[in-house]
Amino acid sequence: MKPLQGKVAVVAGGTRGAGRGIAVMLGEAGATVYVTGRSVRGNQSDLGRRETIDETAEMVTAAGGEGIAVRVDHTVKEEVKALFARIGAEQNGQLDLLVNDIWGGESLTEWGKPFWEHSLEKGLLMQERAIHTHLITSHYAAPIMVEQKSGLIIEITDGIDYRYRGNLYYSLAKISVIHLAQAMAEDLRPHGITAVALTPGFLRSEEMLDHFGVTEETWKEAAKKEPHFIMSETPTYIGRAVVALATDPQIAQKSGKAFSTWGLSEEYPFTDRDGSRPHWGNYAKEKGL
Repeated sequence: MKPLQGKVAVVAGGTRGAGRGIAVMLGEAGATVYVTGRSVRGNQSDLGRRETIDETAEMVTAAGGEGIAVRVDHTVKEEVKALFARIGAEQNGQLDLLVNDIWGGESLTEWGKPFWEHSLEKGLLMQERAIHTHLITSHYAAPIMVEQKSGLIIEITDGIDYRYRGNLYYSLAKISVIHLAQAMAEDLRPHGITAVALTPGFLRSEEMLDHFGVTEETWKEAAKKEPHFIMSETPTYIGRAVVALATDPQIAQKSGKAFSTWGLSEEYPFTDRDGSRPHWGNYAKEKGL
């Protein structure tokens, strides 16, 4: 039996990048995975990317699980409420894992600008898409877990601490969900539910590959433009980190804390797609980043 056979998961924001990697690896572990997002075939989001939740769900099924694509705009409370009502009905009140990876801020961050020169409209929209959505989604997911007295919520973020991340609005969004995991953990602990935050290192997402004009097969060529890219990791890595957390019988001991793919790779026996274990933490320390 696969380690997550019979388990039900939601990957909110599973269209591409870390969300897709997580969904597919949960599928490989045997889970039923509801993949949500705004981009479906024939109706993409305003981000204009080609990836869709339909493709991700198909990849989940191909990997060995059951992928179910559900178009949801997580800023719309009614749509999120309907999602979890559907899951409750279809899965007999079972929900074992929620991964909050909703972002949508790719085109909203104005790097290199102080906050008073940054577009206020874009900055506030980033908070709506990257924080409010997580709050709304957890609000409707938690009662299912409370009823069954078990569950795990993982907040996907950037970084494991409160250091400035180069832009006020971006920092606020990424740091807020770390504290969201910490705060949710306190409320959920009496009900046997765990909440943690998790960050990848330098993520080799579809968008990043496109940015550098390379493919997964030729990705090392991008290091000629951006030397730090040599320590990048595929979305598979964070996907396997999530599987490791979801299958850890002692996961409750980690509740409220923030983790990284590279840190967890020292504790659990998972690797990236090519068998390597990229360690952004050691690399950043060595390079003084």
